Amino acid sequence: MKLYPIEAGNFKLDGGAMFGVVPKSLWSRTNPADNNNMIDIAARCLLIENGKQLTLIDTGMGDKQSDKFFGHYDRWGSFTLDSSLKKHGFHRDDITDVFMTHLHFDHCGGSVQWNKNKTGYEPAFKNAIFWSNERHWDWATNPNRRERASFLKENILPMQESGQLKFVGDAEQSISLEGKADFLKVKELGLNIFFADGHTEKQMIPQINFKGKTIAFMADLLPTAGHLPLPFVMGYDTRPLLTMPEKEKFLTIAADNNYYLFLEHDAHNQIITVKHTEKGVRLNECFTFNELFN
Repeated sequence: MKLYPIEAGNFKLDGGAMFGVVPKSLWSRTNPADNNNMIDIAARCLLIENGKQLTLIDTGMGDKQSDKFFGHYDRWGSFTLDSSLKKHGFHRDDITDVFMTHLHFDHCGGSVQWNKNKTGYEPAFKNAIFWSNERHWDWATNPNRRERASFLKENILPMQESGQLKFVGDAEQSISLEGKADFLKVKELGLNIFFADGHTEKQMIPQINFKGKTIAFMADLLPTAGHLPLPFVMGYDTRPLLTMPEKEKFLTIAADNNYYLFLEHDAHNQIITVKHTEKGVRLNECFTFNELFN
């Protein structure tokens, strides 16, 4: 097995929205804002090569939306999903599986593209199975008013219409890990999945066992290292009071077992470990991917 970080493009989001009710005087210590109160955000995906299977976790925003749409997100840097795949010797047609932690546009937008004549949409990975879970899919395709702007039908429905969509098993049938949390083992992908509510319904946090380490892809359960304190919850979360205990549950396991937390949205920290302190679970060490695995 080999792992590759896939940088799908950087952008910016409002720092206040990213930290909810937390004062700027606190969150700006770890996530400094520009003059427009915008902070740096990454779309860092993860590619897993396991024999002939190539699994990509999340796909970033993609590039099919309008200039007006992208104008809200101040994209910066030179990273693209295709250039990042090419850097590691791959093409999107090589991908066998696309695992989507959830279906917000900045996590799955790259899964669908315009067709050749720009008359409609098609899967951007023509040889891949797209993985979601049934409860989240139902939530995303019948969105509440709060999340409607994040669940874009052109990002979602073409995966099902193509016949390439599959669901992982029932979240309610997940297995207990040390009596502290429930994980679902997805044998087809070699992943253990933690289902997290709060940000959205049944967001999936996958773990990979690699070279004696457990790598957890944190998606929006922990967007950046600056979100480690439990009250540091995004304003985007639909149920923040549920996010906090789920984040506490997962971070406790991560600290107890020395998990390596792969940060999708932290533009400046790729992987971190955490530790128990008097103030709760806090940052232990920061690593680049190359420092750990090359």
